[in-house]
Amino acid sequence: MNTDTDKAITIRPCAKGDEAALALVGQATFLEAFAGILDGADIIAHCQRQHDVQLYRDWLALPAMRLWLAEATPGGAPVGYLVLSPASLPVADPRPNDLEIKRIYLLHRFQGQRVGQRLMQAALSQARASGAGRVLLGVYAENHDALAFYARCGFAQVGRRTFRVGRTDYQDVILGMTL
Repeated sequence: MNTDTDKAITIRPCAKGDEAALALVGQATFLEAFAGILDGADIIAHCQRQHDVQLYRDWLALPAMRLWLAEATPGGAPVGYLVLSPASLPVADPRPNDLEIKRIYLLHRFQGQRVGQRLMQAALSQARASGAGRVLLGVYAENHDALAFYARCGFAQVGRRTFRVGRTDYQDVILGMTL
């Protein structure tokens, strides 16, 4: 554990006014993760729709949504975030108290420094405090680094889904963790 690195990133709950930072990180990390894998025009269209400032503004206004922002210090530049929401993933056994990690994104240069783990800990603590029985998430089936991270966190496969980006369908794995 590198404590100097841990001090260089702060994790805080998001508030109104953070929507532009969330959109910027969402677009940058999606491009960084999928450039060379997905079609460029599809990436741009996806980011314009799924990482629009208004989407994050709407999420920040919903009491059921919880968002955390990771910021580099000094300066407070946004480098990652996590979104915890009511679950909407297609699983065989949906439960009324399921929650979903809708997004956990972190710029590549900050990966491997426990930032993702700290974001996950914040979300899992919130999920437990709210009485959730299980946390779900969807991840691209070929994203082996993310799958390994989620396995280390204690998630296991509970389903699959098709995820469309642009004109192409991709296979996602749905993972779950009982709390």
